[in-house]
Amino acid sequence: MTAIAACRTCGTEPLELARFCHGCGSPVEDAGIRAEYKQVTVLFADVVRSMDIAAAVGAERLREIMAELAGRCATVVRRYGGTVDKFTGDGIMAVFGAPMALEDHALRGCLAALDMQKHAQRLAVDVRERDGVDLHLRVGLNSGEVVAGEIGSGAFGYTAIGEQVGMAQRMESVAPPGAVMLSESTARLVEGAVTLSEVDRVSIKGTDRPVCALRLLGVPERRRAVGRAEANLVGRRWEMAAVEGLLDRAIEGYGAVVAVLGPPGIGKSRLMREVAAMAARRGVEVFSTFCESHTSQVPFLAVARLLRAVAGVEGLDGQTAREQVRDRLGDADPEDLLLFDDLLGIADPDAALPAIDPDARRRRLTALLNAASLARETPAVYVVEDVHWIDEVSESMIADFLTVIPQTPSLVLVTYRPEYEAALARVHGGQTIALAPLSDPETAALVSQLLGSDASVGGLVTMITEKAAGNPFFAEEIVRDLAERGVLRGKVYESATDVGDVSVPATLQATIAARIDRLDPAAKRTLSAAAVIGSKFSRDLLETLDVNPVLESLVSGEFIDQITFTGNPAYAFHHPLIRTVAYESQLKSDRTAAQAPGSRHRDTRDLRFGRSADRRTSRRRG
Repeated sequence: MTAIAACRTCGTEPLELARFCHGCGSPVEDAGIRAEYKQVTVLFADVVRSMDIAAAVGAERLREIMAELAGRCATVVRRYGGTVDKFTGDGIMAVFGAPMALEDHALRGCLAALDMQKHAQRLAVDVRERDGVDLHLRVGLNSGEVVAGEIGSGAFGYTAIGEQVGMAQRMESVAPPGAVMLSESTARLVEGAVTLSEVDRVSIKGTDRPVCALRLLGVPERRRAVGRAEANLVGRRWEMAAVEGLLDRAIEGYGAVVAVLGPPGIGKSRLMREVAAMAARRGVEVFSTFCESHTSQVPFLAVARLLRAVAGVEGLDGQTAREQVRDRLGDADPEDLLLFDDLLGIADPDAALPAIDPDARRRRLTALLNAASLARETPAVYVVEDVHWIDEVSESMIADFLTVIPQTPSLVLVTYRPEYEAALARVHGGQTIALAPLSDPETAALVSQLLGSDASVGGLVTMITEKAAGNPFFAEEIVRDLAERGVLRGKVYESATDVGDVSVPATLQATIAARIDRLDPAAKRTLSAAAVIGSKFSRDLLETLDVNPVLESLVSGEFIDQITFTGNPAYAFHHPLIRTVAYESQLKSDRTAAQAPGSRHRDTRDLRFGRSADRRTSRRRG
């Protein structure tokens, strides 16, 4: 058996048959990964005045400093799911969103950039004490579409190519020492999730006109897009009625667990906000937590967020927080309270924790929480969002916590995507609400709310309704993208130009591409080939493209739907934008090479007429 070469980026020995390194996410040597179009965030980090440092400390010491800094930065990049592209001599280039697409690539880039600065500042203290020189790092970020893949036969490695790479480097060049500078495109993607400076107009190399740049100041703990006006809730009447009925029963003491599932953008989070508002109007307390893709390996994170909300310790100093916990759980075992303090992040640094193994710790905490839940007399609503990204320990603890909910005045709502099939999707006695796409009239009503009543936008309603195909978030993002591109203008929107078509916003491309990239290789290849064929396809047509079709997982994950069941079964894309992203992420040369005889005509026809069929299929499934 041929030995598997170590990862070229981090040195980890890859798992058998792996396409990507499980240590850093970089492509495995000779894995046969095709170059693709990717929506990414590119990061450049560079040491300020490195030549002056070299003159002061010498080449050998400079190498030691740069090796330490590069190592720390590379660790940070991997922690947030990025790929180290190259070492530049006095800095690094990293990419978030390739080779694996990431729907939150811009946020991950921001988190990594701030973390890099923290590590650089710690290292700078040692360098100042030992060498008497100042060490500062500049970081720049830019987001957009690139072509990512191997250069040549692989000798030069995996990299990203495109003008977006150059803009990231320009942002780094204008960043003040110790700061992080974002381009306008990155700032748009993280709007409401990070704290930014006012827009600055900066001059950069290669252009005569100043460009917009914003300094990244911080990332708050609760990262939800805020400050955006929301349209009134459209549709979802029976879903709200069902939850309202369960809330009434919970208030009477008959608790329930409700799973709300659906693909990205279908309205899970919006429904949770409406339920929270309904509960608040009735005087019911609401406690919530959320999961994020880049924190899925951080144990206890999701459950700790929820319990901090329940305990009411946010914003309190450690001593005050501990006193509040003891007021609420005064009868608990003192050792269990120490474990609980540690879980909440409010532990007394002078108090020793019980010396027990992790499983025993989890069991004791679960028993404590269940006892507290059973003792609670006032009704409560607990919301756990996006559990498809939950960490394993939180998942286990929350699953145990749910076993006593029917005996309490509590309503628990858990949201996830169709691909999640683990513990919280199999709660005994739980209710399930699967959110279907909005109908065409409902989608049109939503789009009309978003656009306003000016006569010039009337034609856009139909176009956006067709493109969104019942997905409310998609409709909102398309309108937002049109406004940002200047197609729509004013507070009460007017169409500033004749729109020939509506493009797919970068946010939607990244969201859909991330789901596609999480498929196993055979399923992704099937989906890519199907996108080349058209909006409708069959197993036989896929086989003409030398594809061994993997269809069951694509159906269960709601990427495609089976629309006929006799003879040679036919399939269609669950949503037209899934097909668009799967098609457009492929290089033009690869799409041309994949087309079977006669498929080029079929593909053109389906691109023009396939959307309505897809939408009818989606509604029928819902």
